[in-house]
Amino acid sequence: MVRGNNLILDEIHQPRTLIPLRMVPLVLGGTLATHLFGGSAGREGTAVQMGGALADQLARWLGLRPRDRRLLLIAGMSSGFASVFGTPLAGAVFGLEVLRLGAVRYEALLPSFLAAVLADLVTRVWGVGHTPYPTLEALPLTPLLLGCTLLAGALCGLTARSFAALAHATGRVFGRLAYPPLRPVLGGALVALLMWALGTSRFSGLGIPVIVEAFQHPLAPTDFAWKLGLTALTLGCGFKGGEVTPLFFIGAALGSALAVILPLPVALLAAMGFVGVFAGAANTPLACTLMGLELFGASAAVYLALTCVVAYFFSGHSGIYSSQVVEQAKQLRFGRQQGKRLGELK
Repeated sequence: MVRGNNLILDEIHQPRTLIPLRMVPLVLGGTLATHLFGGSAGREGTAVQMGGALADQLARWLGLRPRDRRLLLIAGMSSGFASVFGTPLAGAVFGLEVLRLGAVRYEALLPSFLAAVLADLVTRVWGVGHTPYPTLEALPLTPLLLGCTLLAGALCGLTARSFAALAHATGRVFGRLAYPPLRPVLGGALVALLMWALGTSRFSGLGIPVIVEAFQHPLAPTDFAWKLGLTALTLGCGFKGGEVTPLFFIGAALGSALAVILPLPVALLAAMGFVGVFAGAANTPLACTLMGLELFGASAAVYLALTCVVAYFFSGHSGIYSSQVVEQAKQLRFGRQQGKRLGELK
């Protein structure tokens, strides 16, 4: 269960064995424990993994062929993502886009959209609410604001790259401990010590209150840095959870902090960071653009889309999902990396 989302990605790329059903209660219990003890982690990774594991059980019961099993796994990932954030369009495209860097699996288009829309519908009928975010107002794109948007996108991409590098490095450090149960014990102690030293629980758990605050006034530039480090430590030492909501925190806090130097509204910059950092970290610019439209409205579509695309290119061939395959290199000089997994690149 340690490999999480990467296990599902590997099974889609090269099907080998059924994803065990026990992954559902184990990852759910692990995430609940992480949040209970103040770990800095999200919940979407849990939903995506549960969706993939449950979908794979259907593949076994229905006796589906390998190709159809892949489609079902992609649909399961889409449904998990859509249901957590209330963004069916983004969830559908996330499942199609996250598998391969620079490519979209169009053969899974219909299953992914159906699964994402139905999952979101079930969640809403169940009465599970989602965090409301402000609807952005229309703002004309001038040459100055275009330059500011490109700069913000570049910073989002570099931040995403830093998070991925730190998270993977932390995982390798704790992976050297011969006794696996010791890893979360030691890591949890470090997280608790840092939280105590900071004197606040501001950076624990999902951090939704701080994300909402980022849209209201500029945050301190240290907020996104602390969340980045604590999340990398929490997940790297073996606690379960997701990276996406913490990346939303990191991005929104980064964008909010930029409001003191860039002539853009703080709410717009927070929204740009919200989707931009995740676009760079997950290499999913299309899904993140759609998420921005679903959460913040279409009035700022150009700003959100540009931020996501620029962040995608500035994050390089790195990301939070080491099992992503490079289908199309972001730059010609990285052409030799095509066909390799991100985890294989040095």
